[in-house]
Amino acid sequence: MSAAYGFEERSGWGSLIKNHFQANHKIINASISGDTTGGGLMRLPQLLTKFSPTHVIIELGANDGLRGYPISIIEDNIKEMIEICRSKAARPILFGMRIPGNYGSRYAEGFANIYTKIATEKHVDLINFDFYEITETQSLIQSDGLHPTASAQPIIKEKVQQFLIKTLGF
Repeated sequence: MSAAYGFEERSGWGSLIKNHFQANHKIINASISGDTTGGGLMRLPQLLTKFSPTHVIIELGANDGLRGYPISIIEDNIKEMIEICRSKAARPILFGMRIPGNYGSRYAEGFANIYTKIATEKHVDLINFDFYEITETQSLIQSDGLHPTASAQPIIKEKVQQFLIKTLGF
């Protein structure tokens, strides 16, 4: 889910979604602020054993991109997380994202494309990061150009909620 970087966790879309679905679904937000795909990959097996989820939203990569990590490493880590989820009978859902163009168009496009590529290759559901109103509205995106503000969280929650209802029947 999301670590609510830069504001209180209870204001983040992960907490908002949890509040919406709490009557019928147990939702656990195991995010850590600043985490990378490598960190998520290391933590995932223990989390799957501890919680035995039926579904896992993999929302990682922005911090890798912020650090300029090679796209191939990000892709490999996400693919391995998908396989680990499946090995524990958890259905992986990939949350696609983008990074600002100031990282160079080649890197930014390559980064954005890995999510669609992985979703297609691995046959996983993809929540596309099509939140252009967020990235294009200064009050909805933090100064790093990656992390949405607290004001953007209800918008993200609504889009993710609609995806979960439509795709998974939640």
